[in-house]
Amino acid sequence: MNDITAASLLDTVEQETGPSPQWSVLWLHGLGADGHDFAPLVPELVRPGWPALRFVFPHAPVRAVTINNGVRMRAWYDIVGMDFPTRADSAGIEESIVQVEALIAREQARGIAPERLLLAGFSQGGAITLAAGLRRQVPLAGLIALSTYLPAAGSAAAHLAQGANTQPVFMAHGTGDPVIPLMYAEQSAQALKGLGFDTQWQRYPMAHQVCAEEIRDLGDWMQRRFAL
Repeated sequence: MNDITAASLLDTVEQETGPSPQWSVLWLHGLGADGHDFAPLVPELVRPGWPALRFVFPHAPVRAVTINNGVRMRAWYDIVGMDFPTRADSAGIEESIVQVEALIAREQARGIAPERLLLAGFSQGGAITLAAGLRRQVPLAGLIALSTYLPAAGSAAAHLAQGANTQPVFMAHGTGDPVIPLMYAEQSAQALKGLGFDTQWQRYPMAHQVCAEEIRDLGDWMQRRFAL
């Protein structure tokens, strides 16, 4: 591992569902949360008969968030305003993609090939998941994007790496989400489909959260990935 990659490694929370994991799930939390946020979801999601999984929940760096009066909190990028097409700090997104790629490289060093790694994220973490997925030159097993959107969806084609659209996508959103309005998520799902991604798009009667039906549908989608 080179010095740049080593310096980019974030602290993580990890759970393994069995000895010698055969797959990894790298899961990015939302704004102001940390790597512990989705760890309790593991027993609700994992099913009997699945291969042994390593869940990796990284902590985002602490940074000032403009939209929150400059308060410092864990964030994958700065949010500079309310206008969705321009709200995300592009430099912060690129920095977080580098950090995610370093964690993917660490999983590969631990014996998990990219085709056996799922990249997941909620809200801000989901935005990084989709942005990183667009740029993947070696496809992952799939992308999971919950209650989120694709930053700069209108220019997504410019960032699309050759073969990246072979990665299947599970994208889900609440119809009453007050943080990321449904229309922006739907536009993102359509943009991904337009780029050739096999995108499963789900809507649920909920706010900015996850629900039991969503976890069930995600489990079905993951089971299909493991069966391939």
